[in-house]
Amino acid sequence: MKMGMRGAAASVLILAMGTTGVALSQQPAAAPAAAKETSNLNSKQKLGYAIGGDVARSLEAIKSHIDLAAMREAVQATFDGKQPLITQADAQKTDTALRTSMAIANGQQVPGQAPGSAPPKVDNRQVGLMLGSYMVGPSLAELKGDIELDALFDAVKTAFDGGQPKLSQEEGAAILQSFMATKQAEMQAKAAQLGQTNRQEGNAFLAKNKTVPGVVTTASGLQYQVIRPGSGERPLPSSKVKVNYEGKLLDGTVFDSSYQRGQPVEFGLDQVIKGWTEGVSLMPVGSKYRFWIPGELAYGENGTQGGPIGPNATLTFDVELISVQP
Repeated sequence: MKMGMRGAAASVLILAMGTTGVALSQQPAAAPAAAKETSNLNSKQKLGYAIGGDVARSLEAIKSHIDLAAMREAVQATFDGKQPLITQADAQKTDTALRTSMAIANGQQVPGQAPGSAPPKVDNRQVGLMLGSYMVGPSLAELKGDIELDALFDAVKTAFDGGQPKLSQEEGAAILQSFMATKQAEMQAKAAQLGQTNRQEGNAFLAKNKTVPGVVTTASGLQYQVIRPGSGERPLPSSKVKVNYEGKLLDGTVFDSSYQRGQPVEFGLDQVIKGWTEGVSLMPVGSKYRFWIPGELAYGENGTQGGPIGPNATLTFDVELISVQP
């Protein structure tokens, strides 16, 4: 949940537009229905019904093509960490058939289809598996501990059948808003705690590391060590450079490596984190340095969205300067 979170409200818009090409706002609004009594529902059920209502509204245009049992099966498999129940190739074929069938049904001319030709056959089970495996399941996987799937699919089925929902659209929206606000507060508190821990661990590491022979600490707090000296020119902070590099967390986890990709990279030193701008400017061409970059010179309090670099994380980089361009 990286905000944040891939919440239900966002995922359903992807479903509506990605599958049918029809924006949610273009679909006819459903007539409001009175909600059933909800006092006996627990929080997971309420969230399931709220999300299910959104999913149903997003998929209204293609509901006749969806096998809900198959979609439920695929979502459950995703929640359980299993492989998708339909291959990407078959999902693509199903998506194409569905798009073509919908376009023809709406009187649109489809390239490659003769005017007046019958729409292609759409396998409803395949559609359900496609939606569950590649759209609904992945979009909601991070919420799997917060929702009840029975409630979610009961809401979808009720809506598809034109029945009376347990939650009105307004109630569902309020539940989603409250849930996302609570989750965001939890995430912010967790990030703050992690940021404090990372800062403390980084400071302790750097304090010890600066006593290692050969390690130099600059005024900014950047630390470096010359692994291989070079004799070429040094870049300016505004120069474009070509480098090979590998970045690690303090626990040794490699999070980025041009060596692994088998190809050096080029970029301007004014386009990277502060620690890189300062550090690489110290290097002559042909040299290889190791840098230890404190969090405030790296990705700061935000880290990288979705990881793997946490807030205030101290990073290690091995950098090999290949060339400098004006």
